[in-house]
Amino acid sequence: MKKQLFITSLCLLSFMGLMAQTVNVSSPDGKLQVSIVCEKGHASYSVNYDGKSMVTPSALGLKADIGDFTKGLTLKDSKESRVDRTYTMTRTKASTSHFVANQVDLSFENKEGLPMTVTFLVANNDVAFRYTLLKGKGEFCGSAVIKKEATSFNFPEQATSFICPQSKTMVGFAQTKPSYEEEYTPDAPLAKLSAFGEGYTFPCLFHIGNDGWVLVSETGTNGHYVGSHLSDYQLGKGYTIAFPNAGEMKGQGSHHPAVALPDGHTPWRTITVGSSLKPIVETTIPYDVVEPQYEASTNYKAGRYTWGWIIWQDASTVYDDQVKMIDLAATMGYEYTLVDALWDTQIGRERIEQLSKYAQSKGVKLLLWYNSNGTWNDAPQGPRHGMSTAIAREREMAWMERIGIAGIKVDFFGSDKQEMMQLYEDILADANRHKIQVIFHGCTLPRGWERMYPNFIASEALLASENVFFTEYHAKKEGFELTMHPFCRNAVAAADWGGVLMNHHMSRDNKSRHQRYTSDIFEMASAIVIQTSVNCVAIYPNNLEELPQFELDFLREIPTEWDETRFIDGYPTQFAVIARRTGNKWYVGGLNGTQEKKVLTLSLPMFAGKTVRYYTDKPQKKGELLPASELKTLKVGADGQAKVTIQPMGGIILADK
Repeated sequence: MKKQLFITSLCLLSFMGLMAQTVNVSSPDGKLQVSIVCEKGHASYSVNYDGKSMVTPSALGLKADIGDFTKGLTLKDSKESRVDRTYTMTRTKASTSHFVANQVDLSFENKEGLPMTVTFLVANNDVAFRYTLLKGKGEFCGSAVIKKEATSFNFPEQATSFICPQSKTMVGFAQTKPSYEEEYTPDAPLAKLSAFGEGYTFPCLFHIGNDGWVLVSETGTNGHYVGSHLSDYQLGKGYTIAFPNAGEMKGQGSHHPAVALPDGHTPWRTITVGSSLKPIVETTIPYDVVEPQYEASTNYKAGRYTWGWIIWQDASTVYDDQVKMIDLAATMGYEYTLVDALWDTQIGRERIEQLSKYAQSKGVKLLLWYNSNGTWNDAPQGPRHGMSTAIAREREMAWMERIGIAGIKVDFFGSDKQEMMQLYEDILADANRHKIQVIFHGCTLPRGWERMYPNFIASEALLASENVFFTEYHAKKEGFELTMHPFCRNAVAAADWGGVLMNHHMSRDNKSRHQRYTSDIFEMASAIVIQTSVNCVAIYPNNLEELPQFELDFLREIPTEWDETRFIDGYPTQFAVIARRTGNKWYVGGLNGTQEKKVLTLSLPMFAGKTVRYYTDKPQKKGELLPASELKTLKVGADGQAKVTIQPMGGIILADK
């Protein structure tokens, strides 16, 4: 196939000017095919899988201050190569990835003779492509400002979308949006306008009717580009790459990216396709096409953390309450406790040093919350101005390293401009120098960052557990949200959902305010279904007396490092069943996001012929706030088939004994 592709490309190029120039590149297994066409000066691509159209002809090209590469293009050359590499990861859904792809580099010239290369990588279920601007006839170097990307994603007419709208800028709490925290609309028509007129955030999931699924995102974005999103859909054109709103960061900075020349390139645009959701859930393409940016300064430890704020809120950021959360972490065998906002004023730095020393005496380390600000929003919580400049970061991080702080959670970014992407990267690089790992909240989607930055843990970039606390509406929507993320947001990056919530009421006394609407097993299974390497278990001292012993035992054993991930069954916003392996031990987590019970026959070859632990919910009785849970055993058939029932807003866990 490799030789055939190369010859086909050359033959077509020999007829330049006489016909459309077409280059075809297929996946190693031959099922996925990308066709790149240059016709009448315009470049486009399309994607077919297993003989079915998944992405219809979609535009390629960009406009820069140095030249227009959207029209007047000529395809001058096409060179094919093969990529075959294996690498290890410690922060994502699989510990090892073997990436095999066919690569084609297409050399274009615009009407002024300026060159642009478009590189496509085509793996068995994944496509990644990016643009590179090179030296021109005048051997120019320096930089180029990208004014617009023509890049589009067009789909067959039967397609529907599962996508999240981009927020308006400088709205929400203290003008901290956009922060990737809006609501998904399932199975929506492509032509449905975005809720705020700003398009849609990555990643974006599309259902191509009976033909399959497509997940679109980007990866490799760092301080050299902006974070992009998709525009609203235009009939015949599809969705196009959109840059940040100029008003973000209170108008500071530019919404147009600048790249250094020669060899200035965009991030990778990624497309994952499949006849089922399996390739979507299992894809590693966000990491396959990027490289580590620096070496880890220490062996960053995965684990679990307790977090007082999620239920006890601001009043809990005091010394005595944090001691209780440290003691709880020690009792549960957890590695960390997160001390949230306002610790600088409600505890103070001297007592934080004492608290850190106390935690370490218990075998626990602290994570500290920081405000990202800065001047780009009005978030008042402190500590402020500790992460916004290199001098401030050095002061804070040297102090944290000295007192044994293990990590930071930095909040309230609210922009995808290049200056903000540079800030993310600077925080990560500076933190690594001081052996500190990092979580981001109120933030953008991480784009390959687990591999690029070894001390990066995860980002929020979704409607997280705090919303379950804030409003009963979101408490009722928890099942909907957590059965969406495995197929979209969490498919491309670690997600700090922020809590396996075990209180039945969203209050300190566990009796007042609104209730939780998901079962205990749902919450426990969410630790398997939602992936992050440092996971919050939102357990409280009262839960030690309230929960059944088998629930506490499972909460103590929750793993967070995975060697392998497999899609078992599910449908976005309805239910999700995901299997993950750590070492030789498999865990299967299932969530039902609906009000109807689901009786499923699952294919579980990893458990074939075995008797496994089976955590499940009993049918809810009249008058019960939530269904009772139980632990029993389940014998899986020799063929790997297992019949299970997931109660409404309930869950299941199957695990090796």
